[in-house]
Amino acid sequence: MSYVFHMVNGREFHPVLEPLYKQHYAEMQARLAGDGIAIGDYNPQLDRYFAAFDSGELLTFIVVENETVVGYSNVWVCLDMHNSEMIATEDTIYMLPEHRNGTGKKLVRFIMDVLKGLGVKRILISPVTDLRVGKIWGRMGFKPVAQIMTYHFEQGN
Repeated sequence: MSYVFHMVNGREFHPVLEPLYKQHYAEMQARLAGDGIAIGDYNPQLDRYFAAFDSGELLTFIVVENETVVGYSNVWVCLDMHNSEMIATEDTIYMLPEHRNGTGKKLVRFIMDVLKGLGVKRILISPVTDLRVGKIWGRMGFKPVAQIMTYHFEQGN
């Protein structure tokens, strides 16, 4: 399999990416439900996403195989509020299940190269859909520096 990686305009690619967004969200929703956390159905605030794409705050990266998008990532880029260094935070990263063969690592390396070229000092990543991905990121040099915890307000409480 031959994969090609690109940074693209997220607004323009939204129609192509939306089926992957929905599939990714459904996988995350099912994983969280398995932990007793029910989240709402897919209903993105597209106007806010599009504004972030247009402003350059949110970057979109894709993986293409045979002219088909098989993976993507959206990454927020901003200045750290505490020291004004440019930082990046992964919003989403997803590979179709049949392409989870090391290509996700290549996508992350591609993203890291682009972000470094933009002057980004740190990248924050949080595995949510598949917690095993954290081990892969650790082997790539990412260090655990915090823990994400969720409190779920039960309906009626």
